[in-house]
Amino acid sequence: MQQTKGIGVIYLSLVLALVLMVMPMPAMVKLFRPDWALLVLLYWVLALPFRANIGTAFVIGFLVDVLVGTVLGVNALAYSVVAFVMAANHQKIRNFSVLQQSLLIGLLLAFYHLMIFWLSHFLTGVYFLPDYLWPVLTGTLVWPWLFWLLRRVRRQFKVR
Repeated sequence: MQQTKGIGVIYLSLVLALVLMVMPMPAMVKLFRPDWALLVLLYWVLALPFRANIGTAFVIGFLVDVLVGTVLGVNALAYSVVAFVMAANHQKIRNFSVLQQSLLIGLLLAFYHLMIFWLSHFLTGVYFLPDYLWPVLTGTLVWPWLFWLLRRVRRQFKVR
């Protein structure tokens, strides 16, 4: 029963992040929307890499592809690669301060957006715009608060 409750909290937080990703917003604000699903996924991979892993990242990335309307598999591949980097180094990253983690999350988000751009450019001929990088900045700034919130949720519901 304990493990089922823990998985439920993880999946509920990921579903809420997916809802935040597709929630309608004004065009100007939409440019600055953080990649909520990726940020929440990275938290769970950092906190519990045996519960949220590369397979979870692939499924969430595929759902993002479906919800956002991109070429199927682009976000799934990018989420999987970023989750692999986080899972492979989770023990080191846990020892960083939240500010250092935030900077590292910024680098991972930049890597994610670079992969999305490359794949989209090769598949559909998209050209780079500097506006693509605003979610990197906002995701970096949001990380400390999201980390604190999800850590509190994890401790409150005793997710292990």
